[in-house]
Amino acid sequence: MVQLDPNSLSFPDPRSALGPETDAPGLLAIGGDLRPERLLAAYRQGIFPWFGENQPILWWCLNPRMVLKTRDFKLHRSLRKTLQAFLHNPQCQLRVNADPVGTLQDCARAPRAGQSGTWIVPAMQHAYTELARRGVLQSVETWRGGQRIGGLYGLRIGRMFFGESMFSNAPDASKLALSYLVALCRRDGIEWIDCQQATAHLAHMGAAPVPLEAFLHHIHRATAAPELDPWAYDPSAWSQVMPTP
Repeated sequence: MVQLDPNSLSFPDPRSALGPETDAPGLLAIGGDLRPERLLAAYRQGIFPWFGENQPILWWCLNPRMVLKTRDFKLHRSLRKTLQAFLHNPQCQLRVNADPVGTLQDCARAPRAGQSGTWIVPAMQHAYTELARRGVLQSVETWRGGQRIGGLYGLRIGRMFFGESMFSNAPDASKLALSYLVALCRRDGIEWIDCQQATAHLAHMGAAPVPLEAFLHHIHRATAAPELDPWAYDPSAWSQVMPTP
């Protein structure tokens, strides 16, 4: 296992991560820190941190990689009906970057099936709060009656979106946020959303595993693209996934 040099931002080749025959498939390195420069260097190479309370910082690169290609997004009929009702309800709103840090904290508090804690530990929250301040972390938030009931956050680097986490305190609340994220990505030429790990929830909406080599080739090009302005809610973007309501 590679121990990162705290004085260097370099990582081992992501292809050298532990394989599926091991107890920790995808584990690449340990240690270092979570300063913004290291995090950005990691994501540009397909590497991300994931660790729990009382663990050292662990860095991962999974093969295959779960990816939602935005052209493959599936807005199923039932979700379309929910979305249309939501958008026509004056008590409901989709907001973008209204409170990215609060969305991150809601994700950290949300219970996870089969997990007793969260990987969004205080050190991670602090690090990603700084990325929010720099305009790298973006959030899409679902609101009803003045309360955030769902949402997601992730890192947008160039023309690549790295999804980090989502939460839902009401049926379909996170799916509505994901639908609008796809709309923004399609509008702005972001072709892939990194989902990191396979889940049935994401697969149902069109995500699929991609070989690591193809993933690395794509993000090398996508993250080198010029940065976009921070996102804000734009109702016309819905036309990218459905007729404008």
